[in-house]
Amino acid sequence: MEILYLLIPLSVVLVLLIVGVFGWAINNGQMDDLVREGERILEDETAQVDGDQAVTKVIP
Repeated sequence: MEILYLLIPLSVVLVLLIVGVFGWAINNGQMDDLVREGERILEDETAQVDGDQAVTKVIP
């Protein structure tokens, strides 16, 4: 019974931490346009290279 005095406050702190991280993610735009991100993996894109990077070909 005495362990409940420890477990209940720890559970409340954990829930508040999870809600805080979720709120931070929403406010920073982490959840914006989820449909587009799900479809992006299905698109065939070419590798995008910056000016200071070189394209290397892998020889099979």
